[in-house]
Amino acid sequence: MNIALAPALVTRYLPRTNRLVRDMLLVVTGSLLVAGMAQVRIPLPFTPVPLTGQTFAVLLVGAALGSRRGAASLLFYLTLGMAGLPVFAGGASSLAYLAGPTGGYLIGFVCAAFVVGFLAERGLDRHFRSALLVFLVGEVVIYLCGISWLSLHLGAQKALVAGVFPFLLGDAIKMIAAALTLPAAWKIVTTL
Repeated sequence: MNIALAPALVTRYLPRTNRLVRDMLLVVTGSLLVAGMAQVRIPLPFTPVPLTGQTFAVLLVGAALGSRRGAASLLFYLTLGMAGLPVFAGGASSLAYLAGPTGGYLIGFVCAAFVVGFLAERGLDRHFRSALLVFLVGEVVIYLCGISWLSLHLGAQKALVAGVFPFLLGDAIKMIAAALTLPAAWKIVTTL
């Protein structure tokens, strides 16, 4: 069965530019957006995982750039952090940080960007309800990767208490904000 893919938001908005240059700029811009939102950080005293704006950016980058560019953007983000640039939460960096308690969430960002982008390429990011479902799937992917890794550091029960429960409300708000933002962006782009 051959499914025609819907264009990602950026290919609709920037269709005529040099494709390679456009894709490189989009990957870099997406990774810088995630890096910037990582600095919007609220440390919580009862968990090694801070509350950040990263997941909001990851969801938007995946949906706006599509599966391949979204995942590439998050891989580039991880590469910048591993290379020593202060792009992780609170200005952290290094391979050791990626191997620490929050490393699974960071890997989950790449997976979530791909999955969210994949679903967006099928047109599921155009309306609030379907976009909310897409972003919920993205959050679940992030949690599955994050909690799996955090369990190795803290044990399964403590990982749930420290790595999921404190973030459910904040992530729900970020999902709703993303589900409002992307369909609105599509409405603007389609009227241009």
